[in-house]
Amino acid sequence: MVMALPRTGREIRLAARPEGLPGPAHFAVVEAALPEPGEAADRVLVRNLHFLVFPGLRTLIGGEVEGLPLPALRAGDALFGPAVGEVLTAPAGSTLRPGDLVSHMFGWREFALVAEAGCTPLDGGLPDPVAHLAQGSAPYGALTRLARVRPGDTVLVTGAAGAVGTLAGQIARLLGAGRVIGTTGSLPKAERLVAELGYDAVLLRGSARPLAEQLAEAAPEGIDVLLDTVGGEQLAVALGAARQGARFALVGALSGQLDAGRAGGSAPVEIDAFRLIVKGVSLRGYTGTDHPDVEEEWTGRFGAWLRSGEIRFSRTRIPGIDRAPRALGELIDGRHFGAVVVDVDVRG
Repeated sequence: MVMALPRTGREIRLAARPEGLPGPAHFAVVEAALPEPGEAADRVLVRNLHFLVFPGLRTLIGGEVEGLPLPALRAGDALFGPAVGEVLTAPAGSTLRPGDLVSHMFGWREFALVAEAGCTPLDGGLPDPVAHLAQGSAPYGALTRLARVRPGDTVLVTGAAGAVGTLAGQIARLLGAGRVIGTTGSLPKAERLVAELGYDAVLLRGSARPLAEQLAEAAPEGIDVLLDTVGGEQLAVALGAARQGARFALVGALSGQLDAGRAGGSAPVEIDAFRLIVKGVSLRGYTGTDHPDVEEEWTGRFGAWLRSGEIRFSRTRIPGIDRAPRALGELIDGRHFGAVVVDVDVRG
């Protein structure tokens, strides 16, 4: 029996560009028509199973995308981002077959039409297909190519409870770090970082004690490596604790991205240039396009670490595409722990 192909599917569109941070009111769940059979014979039709909610959407919605490989989102556009799905149909001569699992960049919809070159077949390298949405490639690349963690290093990870930070601390430990410290804005998250993910100490942003004082207590001899996802005050505080020759790797700038007074494409911070010089601190930003070999290497090591139980992929599962806009707002508000993944509920 041949299954009838879908004629329509729900997708999340930007209803209006917000002034400030986006909320659920700025999005619409729309029933969109899919092409008739044969109209898109050169593309792969994928039934999405899971997609990632990620803070970078704030920058795309804000429109400040200069230097980014992704386009700005305008009112009426469907959102997009990393997704995992099942192939329903593929072009003639394609190596893909119905039932194959693939990853691609057209999440935020039930069904995606994707060029075959935009689909990455999932070959079982990771034990759970959802793990392909883990945001570990950037911290792994930054900690192996830029900061180059050495045995015994003291490593600070800012934004430790996010999709990147929950993996970054574990990666640093597996690479030989002797002490791993994180930052977060929530006491329950801080407790989970220590109890579940092996952080030695977590600094609490917004507490009565200044971050610099907390860091001096957690790392009295200073830090060797910074894996920064935030910028802002936390970057400045980290510099104050840098040891001689410390290596700072920046993979995110949430302090600016999630600032209601900005559009998501800037994150200014005042740092002490004199200390950079006298301490010989290296300060570098990481982008995956500069290190094309990292993705495959990371996937291989991540799969092995998952199977051995040496690493955990922490995520919050959101059931149903209708809840995705609210999940983005909750992510911006810092309500979730780890990656935020929407499980798509395709109707029969």
